[in-house]
Amino acid sequence: MASSASDGDVQDSEIRLWREDDQWIATDLETGVTSQGSSRDVALENLDKALALHNGERGREPTKDDLRELGIDPADNTTGDEEPPDVLE
Repeated sequence: MASSASDGDVQDSEIRLWREDDQWIATDLETGVTSQGSSRDVALENLDKALALHNGERGREPTKDDLRELGIDPADNTTGDEEPPDVLE
């Protein structure tokens, strides 16, 4: 068990780390967020990034300018009357 005081409060959390074939797997047991990497360090770094996304600390919805830079016309980027796929609900 590890303790962290990143937000001022001491928190106990547990990470499980194991090897499968040529990859290391890291799971935060509290959230269930899992990541992997070619080494222990890479797996843990990837888990940190995945947890930041999970906690809303990273990532954002693309702006219209972001879409235009990628060659996507925001006016064409709609679902219309269609329901979004189950994975987006």
